[in-house]
Amino acid sequence: MRSGNLNNYRQVNSLMTNTIAIENHHAADERDVFGFWIYILTDCILFSCLFATYVVLRKNIYGGLSVGDLTNLPYVLLETIVLLASSFTYGLTILALYRNALNRMMWWLAATFLLGFAFVGLEYTEFFNLVQEGHGWQGSAALSAFFTLVATHGLHVAFGLLAMIVLMIQLYLFGITSAMKRRLTYLGIFWAFLDIIWIFVFTIVYLMGAI
Repeated sequence: MRSGNLNNYRQVNSLMTNTIAIENHHAADERDVFGFWIYILTDCILFSCLFATYVVLRKNIYGGLSVGDLTNLPYVLLETIVLLASSFTYGLTILALYRNALNRMMWWLAATFLLGFAFVGLEYTEFFNLVQEGHGWQGSAALSAFFTLVATHGLHVAFGLLAMIVLMIQLYLFGITSAMKRRLTYLGIFWAFLDIIWIFVFTIVYLMGAI
């Protein structure tokens, strides 16, 4: 009789332990989601301030050339195509992820990394050429706002590339898990957010400035 009561007690205790573990897991997931969207919201505020600053200062060139005069639209269009292509390949990465196709997913993730790295390289070359021509960030208020805005976006892309490297290593070591699916999904949203920000940069800074 006592043995039966002991077994029942163990079963009830095990059930309660599993229930608490599941509840803690769901609570942790909810905190992750909340924290991620808070981060995206703060980034929206950051870029809104930078865009507003650029719009206010874009005509303060102090007798020099404006950003529109310095813009090479075909080159910036190439940057745009490269970044948008990286978003497309990341979409294929997520598609392969939810089909549990690890090898295909790793290939698409590597392609996304290469395209993102190419974008950062193109942006660095653009900045380097401007500085070599004497149009650095100290040239005018407009150039200071321009460099700050575009470089902040480029820095975000660089951090995204670093996150990709970390996730690729984790995928190689641990394979596809629920935690990896969640992290890759977050990174995908972040990457798409950077694409949206760049569309605004391309339209407001480069395209409108060149027209």
